[in-house]
Amino acid sequence: MNGSTERDERPGRTELGRSLLDNGFMTSDWAPAFEAVPRAAFLPGLMWPHDPTTGRAVTVNRTDDPAAWWGYADSNVPIVTQWDDGRHTGTEPGGVFTSSSSMPSVVFSMLADLDVHPGQSVLEIGTGTGWNAALLAHRVGAGNVVSVELDPAVSEGARQALRHFGYRDVRVITGDGLLGYPPAAPYDRVIATCGLRSGMFNWVRQTAPGGIVVVPWGTYFGYTEATARLVVAADGTSASGHFTRPVNFMRMRSQRLARPEHSSYVPAQGMGDAVRSTTTVTEAEFLTGSYDVEAFAVGLRVPDCTHTPDRKRDGKRPVWFYSLTDMSWAVVIFRDSGKEATVHQSGNRRLWDEVEAAFRWWLGQGRPDFDRFGLTVTADRQVPWLDDPSNVLSG
Repeated sequence: MNGSTERDERPGRTELGRSLLDNGFMTSDWAPAFEAVPRAAFLPGLMWPHDPTTGRAVTVNRTDDPAAWWGYADSNVPIVTQWDDGRHTGTEPGGVFTSSSSMPSVVFSMLADLDVHPGQSVLEIGTGTGWNAALLAHRVGAGNVVSVELDPAVSEGARQALRHFGYRDVRVITGDGLLGYPPAAPYDRVIATCGLRSGMFNWVRQTAPGGIVVVPWGTYFGYTEATARLVVAADGTSASGHFTRPVNFMRMRSQRLARPEHSSYVPAQGMGDAVRSTTTVTEAEFLTGSYDVEAFAVGLRVPDCTHTPDRKRDGKRPVWFYSLTDMSWAVVIFRDSGKEATVHQSGNRRLWDEVEAAFRWWLGQGRPDFDRFGLTVTADRQVPWLDDPSNVLSG
């Protein structure tokens, strides 16, 4: 294998591996793959890692600052490798990150969920840098891995990196991942490295009965997703399983949400014909962080709705809700002072009423965490449930 580098044995990389094991992100059976397949071998010279101290992407060039480059390569941070679908030029961060190397903790957590064994066949959706495909190749054999990537430039970069590392038998297919790759089916395992909202049944169809499909899945209500670990039924007509943990991936390009234009919903002056009411739900209860399970749960019960928290000004924090099927909208205005928040709702749907009912349902169920929810996928539906597939959630 010709992919090793003079810096494979680095203190930072050793420390990262130990941390992944000690914190339960990487199971011991994946440690040999971590040792054999360095992330650095699949990273470009110019990259934009996430700086945890500032919360922003920073520019790092291996030629200009090799110490920083290696330091980030060996860190548990996501690293952006493409901006704006490849239209970005220059060295400064672009507008929207569109390809990346995921946090190693997320990579190895999902590989553990996949429960893949040597000799099994794997379909990967979203090749990215090729590191995940290389880890799989080390585990199951390069000839047993097929990876599909939509972006031609990204797929070619991954293909070259895999060849350089010695895994030329990994098949990197440039195409629409939603279609899977029927010529090599059936697969024992399928793993997606992009966020999905719908359309997974092609993968179920191409997976052998009893096989496993691991996919970051969520709703358009917000950005929070969770990893769904689905087991394909014996008759191959469905797949079902629990969510395991929260994640946040770039969405598959065909499923990106075009953010609603606020001015097309809400009158420029005032609230128009909106109905005014109040709620006792507080900002602290409703907005709890980037991986908020309550927003995930609400999204499961309030279909075709997205929400956008606004910035706080003068002690007031508006949160806007927009219907994705008509022009209904709502806003709840939380205030630092006062026990009640003001609500305005307009349109055929009373969106805040739907959201509040779903939120109070979640409270009434004992605030279930991500792993109590699950998903069943069939040819024409994807059905979320709580605790058991028979306990279907309805909007």
